[in-house]
This record gives sequence, structure tokens and C-alpha cells, in this order.
Amino acid sequence: MKCLSVSQPFADLIISGKKTIELRSWNTGFRGEFLVHAPQRIRTDECRRLRLGGRHVTGAIVGRAEICGVKKYESTREVAADRKQHLASREFFGKRYGFVLKNHKAFEIPIPCKGRLGFFDVETPKVRIKASSLVADIIDEEYRYQWIGRH
Repeated sequence: MKCLSVSQPFADLIISGKKTIELRSWNTGFRGEFLVHAPQRIRTDECRRLRLGGRHVTGAIVGRAEICGVKKYESTREVAADRKQHLASREFFGKRYGFVLKNHKAFEIPIPCKGRLGFFDVETPKVRIKASSLVADIIDEEYRYQWIGRH
């Protein structure tokens, strides 16, 4: 499955549904569901600006979202007009593309993972549940709760 690293606190804002556009300097043809990875770096200045306290998970996959489109920005004025959707500070206004996001979901239990630049593939091994012949992705939260409850 595809995965994208997004610095904290923006990863948390995406999986909570408060951030619906992710600004990037590069475009993508990818559409569909992807995993949201929070790298080790926390943008503490952005946490202060957005008045977000508390702890932020890092070095793990924290949830998933879906890219349903890409907006191409021709000017900083256009980027500024979408500020309520991307929540970025002026330092990010030079970005030319906005990945439009929907169907966000936070994972209750983050999955440790090392991030990379751009979209990267994460293997989601198949696991067979004994009670039935159902095959599920390890990313599936219901399965993870069942597995944790048994061990």
C-alpha cells in the first residue's frame, strides 16, 4: 500500500479530518487510499502557531486517508484562499500542488515504520485468522484489536 510521510502536527490534522489539502511542490497521478506516516521531526513552531499541545506520535504510521484530486496553484493568492483547508503557514505558500484529501481515519495503535521521501510502498502482509478462512490486511484495525486481545 502507498504511504506518505507528513510532519507533525500536520499528520494528526490529516487523520482527524481538520486538514483536507496537503501542500506539496510536486504533483502526483496517484489517486486512492494511502497510509499517513509521521516522521521523527515535529514542527514545534507550527504546533505553537496552531495552538496544538500534547504529544504527537512520531516514527510510525498513524492513520490513512484518500487522495481524490490534486489542485494546481498558479499564485500564492490561490494558496492563501485555501488556507482553512491546508492550515499551512506562509512559509509553505510557495507550494504549487494541493492533494485533496477525504475519508480520513486515525489508527488507535500506530504502526512503527521508517519513512521516506514522496510516496513509498509499505508491505501489508496477509494474515489468516484461525476461526474462519478470512484473510485480512495487518493494517486493518479490527484485526489488530483481535490479535492484541489474544496475546
